Amino acid sequence: MKAIVIEEFGGPDKLHEQSVPEPKIDANQILIKLYATSVNPVDTKIREGAMGAAAGEFPLILGGDVAGIVKEVGDNVSRFKLRDPVFARPRVFGTYAQYVAVDADVVVKKPDNLSYEEAAAIPLAGLTAWQALVDHGKVKAGDKVLIHAGAGGVGTMAIQIAKHLGATVASTASAENEELLKSLGVDHFINYKQEDFSEVLSDYDMVLDTMGGDIQHKSFKVLKPGGHLVSILEKPDESLAKDFGIHTAHFMMEPKGEQLEKLADLIKKGELKPIIDSTYWLNEQGVRDAHAKSESHHAKGKIVIREK
Repeated sequence: MKAIVIEEFGGPDKLHEQSVPEPKIDANQILIKLYATSVNPVDTKIREGAMGAAAGEFPLILGGDVAGIVKEVGDNVSRFKLRDPVFARPRVFGTYAQYVAVDADVVVKKPDNLSYEEAAAIPLAGLTAWQALVDHGKVKAGDKVLIHAGAGGVGTMAIQIAKHLGATVASTASAENEELLKSLGVDHFINYKQEDFSEVLSDYDMVLDTMGGDIQHKSFKVLKPGGHLVSILEKPDESLAKDFGIHTAHFMMEPKGEQLEKLADLIKKGELKPIIDSTYWLNEQGVRDAHAKSESHHAKGKIVIREK
């Protein structure tokens, strides 16, 4: 089968198209014929070598989202049948390929009101946002939530999930993204180039930090005592957390089928929709261009790669 792989760490030019063996599934897996995948910031970090040996062995296939149809079903799997439309965040990276073996418990049937390209934009970013807000941020109705970089893949998901939970949402972005963020439900838009969020916001219950560094440090100031600072980038300063009386968390998303099912339900109800910036083909140049676009940090929402 065709796959896009790296055989050494480096820039987008290290991505190469290669013929590799089709995956073999075990009794608890399904084989998905991929129609679409997406680019996440972690893909470029792995490609650059930031994850080191933990990334796996070369040749390495990147990619953490898959949408497609079921081609083969493991002996212990009864929830799916051949040709079912599905999507997932596999436990193991490797979705820049025509076929992907996935543990059946993290796979969910694709909602009818979602294209395969849209479905591929959901799992990693959507689960990251859900776990940040629900599992770690403990967001509930009436809470005030600040989401940094609201126009990004995780940000666009988090805004919609926070509104579903009944929160008032503030978000930072550039002026060109104001209309988009307000259409997703943002109550207080902050143009980070003109306003310092830490000077205009206060008494917030939760901050979702996607930036780290000075942005993270300033975020402590806007939280009320007992509030939650949740980072997907770097561990918050423990001494600052103690000084401000803030709960902190730094986490890596875990694939969970039951949570992806909840996101699928929100999609069916029209409460959650993916924002797609651009779409590329699953070939060497297409994936290289998709990575370059991701590293420009100018994408609105998700960058999708399609096969069909």
